[in-house]
Formats: sequence, C-alpha cells, structure tokens
Amino acid sequence: MKERTKLIWIILIFLAIYYIPWNHAIIRQSGIEAFMMLQEYAREHVLACLIPAFFIAGAIAVFVSQASVLKYFGAQANKFLSYSVASVSGTVLAVCSCTVLPLFAGIYSRGAGIGPATAFLYSGPAINVLAITLTAKILGWQLGLARAGGAIVFAVITGLLMAVIFRKDDAAQTKGQIYLPDEEGRKRSLLQDALYIFTMVLILIFASFARPAEGSTGMWPVIFAAKWYITVALLIAVVWMLKAWFTRDERKTWIESTWGFMKQIFPLLAGGVLVAGFMLGRPGHSALIPEHYIQTLLGGNSIWANLFASVAGALMYFATLTEVPVLQGLLGAGMGKGPALALLLAGPALSLPNMLVIGSVMGVKKTTVFCSIIIILSTVAGMLFGMIAG
Repeated sequence: MKERTKLIWIILIFLAIYYIPWNHAIIRQSGIEAFMMLQEYAREHVLACLIPAFFIAGAIAVFVSQASVLKYFGAQANKFLSYSVASVSGTVLAVCSCTVLPLFAGIYSRGAGIGPATAFLYSGPAINVLAITLTAKILGWQLGLARAGGAIVFAVITGLLMAVIFRKDDAAQTKGQIYLPDEEGRKRSLLQDALYIFTMVLILIFASFARPAEGSTGMWPVIFAAKWYITVALLIAVVWMLKAWFTRDERKTWIESTWGFMKQIFPLLAGGVLVAGFMLGRPGHSALIPEHYIQTLLGGNSIWANLFASVAGALMYFATLTEVPVLQGLLGAGMGKGPALALLLAGPALSLPNMLVIGSVMGVKKTTVFCSIIIILSTVAGMLFGMIAG
C-alpha cells in the first residue's frame, strides 16, 4: 500500500509539472506565493516553535508514563479533570495549528482518549492568550471576548462529540492497553520528569514570544526584549537536567523519538504550506484565489457567509497572531462581524497542513469528523454573534 501511494504521488507531481501553465501570470504569482509562504514559515516558526515542540513530543512519548497519560487524558479518566486541563491548555501554549501537532501526536500515541486529545488539539492554538489580547485590542473587546469564550466551549464540545462518536475505538484502545507498573525501577521522581518537560514548554513559550505592537507598554515589551536571555538560561537548565537525571540510553531514545515525529510531520507540513500558499497566498498577497472574491463572499451575516468564513479559515494557514491583521483588513473591506468570529474560531485551530498531519496520526475518518465539527460550530457561533453584535 505504501509503495502504491508513492507511485500515485510521483504520477500526480509529474502531471502537475507537465500540465500547469507556468507561463500564465497568475499561476506564476501563485507559485511564488507558495514558496514565499514556505520560506516565511521556515524563518519565523521552524526554529523557534516547531523544533522545541518536536523535542517536547519526543519527551512525552518516552518519559511520560502511560499510566500518567491515562490518568489525565485516558478514555476512562475523570471527565471533568481531563476536559478542564485539555480545554485551557492554550492559555499556556501560545502555539499555532501546526506547532501543536507534535504535542498532540505525543499524548495521543501514549494512549490519551480521543475526546481529551482532540480538545487539547483544538485548544492549543485557539485559546492563545496573546492572540486573544491582540484581538480585543485591535478588533474590539466584543470579538476578543467572544473568541475566548467560544474557543473554550468549542474545545469541550469538540472533545465530547469525538468521544461519543468514536467511543468504540476508545473502548478497544482501553481494552488493548497493558497497564504496566511504569513507575517501578524509575531512578527519577515524577516531579523531576514534570520539571524537565515544563522547562522545555517554557523554552517553547519564550522562544516563540511574539514581537509587541509598536508603542506597546507594560510587561510584554520587557519580556520580548529578554526572551533570548531567558531561553538560553532555560536551555542550560535542560542540558543540566539531561546530564544529571537521565542515562545515556534514555537520551538516545528521546532523540530517536523526536526524529520519528519530525520524519512523520515535516514532509506533510511543507507540502500543505505549499498548497495553501499556491491557492490562497500570504496575507495581503494575491494567489490563485483572488482576495476580493473572498471579501465579496464574507459580507453580511448569512449562513453562507459564515460557512464560507469557517471553511476558508479552516483551509488557510495562520501563523500565531497573523490572523488579527488579516481580519482587520477584511473587516475594513466590508466583512461582517459574524463571519469574522467564524474565521477566528476555525482559522487558528485548523489549516490544510494541519489536516494532513492529523490524518496521518489518527486517520482520515476521525480527522474529517474533527474538522467538520469545528466548521459547523464556527458557522453557528458566527451567525449568533453577528445577530447580537449587529
């Protein structure tokens, strides 16, 4: 099956090279946008966001005991505890829809239930404190508040629906799990493991800390100015922990696990970014689908405008915080407030690259249902907000 898939990809790439009219101005511009978006992603997000996320995922897969994952995120875990932790995780992790993927793959591969795992998958990029703050400041407190509340509710509803729809899969997974005494023979305490992973999470947070807007005051500019000093100090702490608390074999297993996630996710991510850039372009840059078409379709508060905003947001790639200036431009061009919220709730949590990788982790069927739930919920929320906000 894998060899057949490779052959299909080779044929599709050949046909694209052979038939795509690259001499056409729009096609050439779309091709440039595809690679410009890939370059932008590589420069702004790979080193500061994705690489730390891969190492965290590798650590979760190797050092976090299955018993611990099952305690908080397993199908049989306390529902209130698991969904509470999963639904607010984005307040800590300021990550985009692609950076959250290695973390999701890590906890899902360790036996997390489909409900809490997908709640975490949605909340990671959707409940981003920095993005919500910026939304309220630039687009108005109503949109900021609606985005924050909607994202938390969506995370819980999405997780619960996924758990109900795929309850048989969760039951089979739980039945097949072997509950080994993971903690026996451990040379480290649970606190040491937790401190090690928490330190790497802090590295992810500070390394990807966004540049504040011009003229900003308060702690945000101060933290941004010191971000690399803090990151280096945390890296030194991680190196010390690795040498003091972990054996050579454990460090080797961690690197191998991290490399496994990178091999699985990077190619799909790059391909998805290229396709998204070719079809939609970067914010403010036209590609195959002209921006004015999108703006025309997003006016008012009809079900179609909200649905289109949800679907367009789900397909487009938004790096962390970039959705705010995009929405600012679209609102200025006549976009309705309802579709704006729909795009805010669907866009940061989903993207074409994100969908491709999720499909490789939990399968096409679960991915299709997960994306459909978010698009439907975003459409309904957009319509309700549009009626309230006028």
